[in-house]
Amino acid sequence: MKNLFKRLKPISGFSHYFHFGLTILLPIVILILVRLNFIEISVFVIILSKWRMFAVKPRFWPANIRANSVDIIVGISTVVFMVESSNSWWQILWALFYGLWLVLIKPAETPFLVSVQSLVAQLFGLMAIYSWSSATNLELTFLTGLVCFLSARHFFDNFDEPHARLMSYTWGYFGASLAWILSYWLLFYGSIAQPTLILTLIGYSIASLYYLDKKNRLNSLLQKQFIIIMVIVILAILVFGIIRLGDNIA
Repeated sequence: MKNLFKRLKPISGFSHYFHFGLTILLPIVILILVRLNFIEISVFVIILSKWRMFAVKPRFWPANIRANSVDIIVGISTVVFMVESSNSWWQILWALFYGLWLVLIKPAETPFLVSVQSLVAQLFGLMAIYSWSSATNLELTFLTGLVCFLSARHFFDNFDEPHARLMSYTWGYFGASLAWILSYWLLFYGSIAQPTLILTLIGYSIASLYYLDKKNRLNSLLQKQFIIIMVIVILAILVFGIIRLGDNIA
């Protein structure tokens, strides 16, 4: 009996392999539900897979939801990408990526990979939001700010940043403000909306500078290079956007 309990330990016994099997099964279930056009059920299954968030006292729920928000964003975004995919092979590739996320990226705890989690969540979340063709300006603004806030909070908590809340709210407010302004002349570069491109560029640049600074690998020359390249690319995006907007009006 003692050996049986040892095998049932989540870390190394039967329970560990059972949990791993369920994790691998989740992308397959999502793929099948999307193929059957049960979109709402696939989203519900992703949220249901996070049931452990609520297996504690209610006062801990907000903290648990915030801690799992990045995983939920990537999961729901994957469903959106599957729905928007033109053929079944792309849907299978998205399912494979989601499996890779669940098995390798999400469980990681190193500063670099936790940073990658935040960056992937922001990129996927924004891409999914702006693929929603019927969204209003208010919905785009709110959801953009929410994704930016949750991704930033996950990133800064990784470094035990004392001002994580303030910095996350600031980034969320900036993302929402940019979304509100650009939603009135929303442009797409392929499948990527202009707000997604700008917020991704600025967010990745700031996150890289912050990460390098925390690792004591940031110098003034590297900092200037990041800022100059970021400014040039953003200006090029805005100028090209203005030209495209003028052509559409003409």
